[in-house]
Parts: sequence; C-alpha cells; structure tokens
Amino acid sequence: MISLQGVSKRFDRVDALAGIDWEIQGGEWWGIIGPNGSGKSTLLQMLSGVEAPTAGKVTIHGRDVRDYGRKELARTLAVLQQEGLGPTDFTVREVLEMGRYPFQNWFGREPSDAGPLLDSIMERLELKSLEYRRLDQLSGGQRQRAALGKVMAQEPSILLLDEPTTYLDIRYQLQFMDMVADWRRDTGITVISVLHDLNLAAQFCDRLLVLHEGRMAGKGSPEDMLTENNIRRIFRVDTSVVAHPANGSPQVLLTAGAGKSEEGREEAYAGAEQ
Repeated sequence: MISLQGVSKRFDRVDALAGIDWEIQGGEWWGIIGPNGSGKSTLLQMLSGVEAPTAGKVTIHGRDVRDYGRKELARTLAVLQQEGLGPTDFTVREVLEMGRYPFQNWFGREPSDAGPLLDSIMERLELKSLEYRRLDQLSGGQRQRAALGKVMAQEPSILLLDEPTTYLDIRYQLQFMDMVADWRRDTGITVISVLHDLNLAAQFCDRLLVLHEGRMAGKGSPEDMLTENNIRRIFRVDTSVVAHPANGSPQVLLTAGAGKSEEGREEAYAGAEQ
C-alpha cells in the first residue's frame, strides 16, 4: 500500500534521513519512535507529500505521492498534527465540515448531503452536545477530539498522526488513542503515528519503526523493538521493561537518575556499544 525505497532527505548540509526502506500494508498501525531530532516528523512530512525526498521514492498504491493532486491525495490520506486545532472562533460542526473539502466542487457543494455523516462522527466522538460551541470555549482534549472528527470526515484510508497526545493529560491520551483504535477496527484504516510515549506505542501499535540519527535502527513488533538493550542503545537511558499485566505488551519503567548528564551517560554506556 505504502512503499519507501531508499528515501533520504537533506537540509543544506545536514542529512535528516538517509536510506529508509519501508513497506506498510493496508490496515496496519505503525508507530514511529526515536529520540528528538532522529527524523520522525520529517519522515511523516514525506509520507504526506509536504516534503519531497532528496533521494528515493515514496509511493501510495503504486503511485509517487507527488503525482497526486491536492484534493485527490486528501481523499486518500489525512494528517493530524500534535497541536490539532487552536482555540479559534469556528464551531465544532464548522470544523468537521472543513473535512469535507476534498469532496466539494468549486462552489463548495457536494453531490450528496454530508450531514448524516457529520452527525454520526459527533455522536461517536461525544461531540454532539458541543456541536455549536466555538473551539475557544473547549478544553484541549475536546479540541483534539474535534480535530479527529475533522480527519474522520475526510474518510481517508490512511491516517498520519504527529505526536497527537503531546498536550493531553493521561485520561485524554487514552481516550484519543482508543477512539483511533475503534475507528481503525471498524473501517480498516491504516494508521502511522509518531509517538514519544513508548508505552502508548506498545499498547496500540502493531509494529514499530525505530529511527536514530536519521537512519532506521530497527523495525518490528513492540516486543522485539522495546527491549532494555534497544532502549539503552537508542535513547541512552537505563530502563526496566515488563509485560503489561492485562495484555502482555511491553511497558517501559523509568528509573530516577537514569537521565544523568551527557558526560555521565558517555561513561555509563562506553562499554555498552562495544
């Protein structure tokens, strides 16, 4: 469904990504993880067609992503950024209506009434009671649900999430991820998400792509990727990894003092990489 072949991206003299080969099958949920500056968001921008690779090719359904027209691509792929929607004076319903842009003609009209679809999305996301509330009257969690409703209204087959839970407390993080999981279960949508929270990635993603310094450091199941050795090698911290008592997914336990100074880390890990 999605293929990356030898994809690299260079900004000035800096290689943000180098030699990424990756195949994504329809219906999978991939998580992209790695330290800050490892190229996660750059990779997502190339998947979405916002950035063109310096070398290599990104294809969706066998076509170069750059060959898609704007509206055509938006009918296939939706992107939700970490900040979601700001506190604007648009109402929740107006925001969801924006998601129908790819299907509208020059006059902003669709062949059929999208109202029932928008109503069903608001019911699903518990937004119906907020339908005519402005975004600047909503909490961060409510705005992020409205942002999810907007991309659901696009009816894409691929969803790209760029750190979607960054500004949410733990309740809204779980609520948001559960809603994406339910949507995927019901429609078979393909999800690719950049995540900093390794435990959320393990709970929700089928497979993980690990980036380090712009290169692919591994890809596979959460059980294979989230090992103590891998986390020490990539993130340069000592952790304990245990199985979740409810579902067995790997969960990363942090230890106070593991985030010591750069000099201290160099000494601590000098032997680990030999």
